[in-house]
Amino acid sequence: MKKKMKRIFLTGLAVVIPAGLTIYILFFIIDMMDDFLNILPLIVRPDKWFGFHVPGLGIIFTVILIFICGLVTTSYLGNKLIALGERIVGKIPVVRSLYQAIKRIADGLFMDRAQSFKKVVIVEYPRPGVYSIGFITGTPNGVIQDRLGPCAGVYLPHALTPTTGVFVLVPRQQLIEVQMSVEEAFTLIISAGIVTPRDAQATAT
Repeated sequence: MKKKMKRIFLTGLAVVIPAGLTIYILFFIIDMMDDFLNILPLIVRPDKWFGFHVPGLGIIFTVILIFICGLVTTSYLGNKLIALGERIVGKIPVVRSLYQAIKRIADGLFMDRAQSFKKVVIVEYPRPGVYSIGFITGTPNGVIQDRLGPCAGVYLPHALTPTTGVFVLVPRQQLIEVQMSVEEAFTLIISAGIVTPRDAQATAT
């Protein structure tokens, strides 16, 4: 009886924790985006019109704002304005470095999807004989390639907290590519190996 109760409790826990965390993260994102409405003048805020707060309007506002920014940027005049703004920012020492770093990361994630976080690899890290799972983030520039030879940039996330990790440069011949999706690899890393991806052959059958 005791073992049965324990199994039932653990089964419920396995259901409640993922659902609870997912709901918590969704509400956190919704609240954060709703705060974006505070940049609008008070007279045009939806809360002023309806007389009460409507959750989720921040998401709609953010999506529309991003679309408008993309539409303006792709136009000739918008492209010129962005270039002018970047030249102004480029003259501010600290802001310049921060902006350029963030812009390159954003360009790598959203404009160059063919390479970034598309391939799962295994590399020998942090010492010979010990292996870590990582993601290819891109190919270094010519200066690094001249010094190290053909290599790739690999991000190795930390277990349980994959938002933190290390970035390493690995020779191409030392990369071990695995037939695993990015989602499966992240699941394996976040769970610290407790949850393993299903075997491809077992899935096929």
